[in-house]
Amino acid sequence: MTEIYRFTWQGGTGELTEKKSRFIATLAPVKSEEEAQAFIEQIKKQYWDARHNCTAFTIGSRHQLTRCSDDGEPAGTAGRPMLDVLLGEDIHDTCVVVTRYFGGTLLGTGGLVRAYSGAVREALKAAVILERQKGIRLGIRTDYSDVGKIQYLIGQNRIPVLSSSYTDSVLLQTLVPEPLFDSFASALTEGTAGKAALTKGDAVWYALQDGQPLLFDREE
Repeated sequence: MTEIYRFTWQGGTGELTEKKSRFIATLAPVKSEEEAQAFIEQIKKQYWDARHNCTAFTIGSRHQLTRCSDDGEPAGTAGRPMLDVLLGEDIHDTCVVVTRYFGGTLLGTGGLVRAYSGAVREALKAAVILERQKGIRLGIRTDYSDVGKIQYLIGQNRIPVLSSSYTDSVLLQTLVPEPLFDSFASALTEGTAGKAALTKGDAVWYALQDGQPLLFDREE
């Protein structure tokens, strides 16, 4: 897996109108081709009376599996532009269906490409896209005199705090992005003149949602 892995956590729907044609994009997280096909069938049933339900999905840490369909639109004007938006944003494990209700006016090749790709972008605005990365658990035990320095370093480096305990000493359980671990640990040691006790834990994949860490058991 790459260092930063962008993926859809929560799907969304976006819509635009072009010369009276409605383009409704519905986007969802998927982990397999079977999940993607099931989602596509669900949307096709929902919009059974539409002229087109064009599709695109990408699955895998390196976009190993990608598929797209123009569903009757001129070749290359719908599915591929939709897929290019996902790939261009480097978003993984995601499927999108753009439903078109024809408005009576032909849009031409360029117009179709802009409409289908634009609809996907509208859906992405409504979705929740997170970034998964590898972090290392770090326990920090200190006395109260150094808490302010440690909290400053945590805030400056945007380090998630998993838990905290305030007794005769202070124990903070943090999650440090892997590339920052050595420099952050050195900064803690220097900032507390070596008084903070650091305990390196295991590595874990995580993402931040509204500043709160979500932990994942496996890479994908």
